[in-house]
Amino acid sequence: MHIVLIADTFPPLRSSGAVQLRDLTRELIKQGHFLTVLLPTHEQGRSWALENFEGAQVLRLKAPKTKDVGYIRRTLAEFVMPFAMLWHLRKSPFANSKWDGVVWYSPSIFFGPLVSALKRRSGCKSYLIIRDIFPEWAADMGLMKRGGLPYTCFSAVAKYQYSVADAIGVQTPGNLNYFKSWATKPGRQLEVLQNWLGSPATKKCSIRIEQTVLAKRKVLVYAGNMGIAQGMDILLALADKLRSRNDVGFLFVGRGSDALRLKNAAESLELANTLFFDEIDPDEIPDLYAQCHVGIVALDPRHNSHNIPGKFLTYMQNGLPVLANINPGNDLAELVRKSRVGKVCESNSLNELLEMTELLLQQIDLDADLPKRCKLLFKQQFAVEGIARQITGFFTRC
Repeated sequence: MHIVLIADTFPPLRSSGAVQLRDLTRELIKQGHFLTVLLPTHEQGRSWALENFEGAQVLRLKAPKTKDVGYIRRTLAEFVMPFAMLWHLRKSPFANSKWDGVVWYSPSIFFGPLVSALKRRSGCKSYLIIRDIFPEWAADMGLMKRGGLPYTCFSAVAKYQYSVADAIGVQTPGNLNYFKSWATKPGRQLEVLQNWLGSPATKKCSIRIEQTVLAKRKVLVYAGNMGIAQGMDILLALADKLRSRNDVGFLFVGRGSDALRLKNAAESLELANTLFFDEIDPDEIPDLYAQCHVGIVALDPRHNSHNIPGKFLTYMQNGLPVLANINPGNDLAELVRKSRVGKVCESNSLNELLEMTELLLQQIDLDADLPKRCKLLFKQQFAVEGIARQITGFFTRC
């Protein structure tokens, strides 16, 4: 099939979404499909730029800047984005192209008009990959008020996006209920589409733990975005509680709105067991994890939605048990406990999280099969091969 994939993140960006879409692109090509990736960019002067990415055609279309800008400017830019992409697409070699299926990745929630236009042109179905439910999670976090103007506007945009989808893939069973009414319309398909990753890379990591103050310690690593949604202050409090243990260390790698604040807080507390590093190439992650012992997942307890972060997959893929401090009732908690791949705290209690940490550190020494269970869970549920077949299978059944 000839499939078009629409997203606002892709290599050379290093976000978890960019890594996922890179791996999905590789797998779709490997399985014999023809793939065109449409991406917005503000970094080029001309309407479009075409490149080849390992057999896929990647078309970058001129659009307003939507990242690393203020909230108001970002909202306006994202609203304009799909119309700008469609305008510049008409000037590209793909102006009259037709596809067998349209796949798009959310966030962003603003691609609806572009998807609708491509569906009409091609006479095909569309598959929406939902990785977070916005603006619901923002309201849960207190970033906007339900019933307020911003929430109402964003909800309308999100609902339009859902209305042009023929299939929606959510990342956990707990998110199915949110789309229950959407799925009642004939012809629509709602299903769980797990997060995914491709084969791990083998690039040597620029971070060498043996050359740092964390050498010879059991290292608990957090690699990824450090923002409001993660609620990471409790992790620094945990490191403070464990400062007397010379065999335990904490490593934070990444970027985000809270990264500098957290680093400064660690320095103020004089945490000799804690290090911060900037974001690294995703291909360095496997070698980083080979130097560590536990992977950390953090989600602000105010979340009401279910989320299995991409970093959890990378931990499992590399045989790292997980220490998770997450919102109550999250599907991730049941998965970790049922698969016996780590410890979970759902109370956001520092004392409970400390207890879970100490139990997990003991388990690492006593349970030789723990890394094997992590890798088995990844292979069974999160390998990209099955995800690609699940998406394309929807189009072949239509």
